[in-house]
Amino acid sequence: MNSGASGRRAGLKTEKATVTKAGQDVVLSYKAVDDKNVLAIIELIRHGISYKDFNKIVDDTPFSLAEWATYLQLSERTIQRNQKEKKSFQPIQSERIVELKMLYQYGVEVFGDKDNFNTWLNARSVALGGMVPKDLLDTKFGISMVRDVLGRIEHGVLP
Repeated sequence: MNSGASGRRAGLKTEKATVTKAGQDVVLSYKAVDDKNVLAIIELIRHGISYKDFNKIVDDTPFSLAEWATYLQLSERTIQRNQKEKKSFQPIQSERIVELKMLYQYGVEVFGDKDNFNTWLNARSVALGGMVPKDLLDTKFGISMVRDVLGRIEHGVLP
């Protein structure tokens, strides 16, 4: 990414990624990680992301239901059953949903818009050993690697 990314980002207005839990908005962003918000995120994860909130997140990200199933290590059928039964996700899946939403929000901020970030997510990355970033999102280590590369791009360390 070139230095133009930070210039575009300066004028970028992104909507806050929030989920409402018990009447309180929980901000899902790496930049809103004060203790109060982190504790609210932990509480949200422990109680489980509702299918309604998951659906909002799905609508805001470029990942298909099949990709979400892979990332959450669930079958598509289980996800569809959660929808039908209006069930919340288990904490382990809720944590992954939150991680992916926060990562996606961060990537959009770094790249300046969704289209640029979506293109990067689907392209082989030298910084990731020739892997496609999107293909690494099924593990915590992969998510961490993608986040680290985004941080390097944000600070101009990678081309």
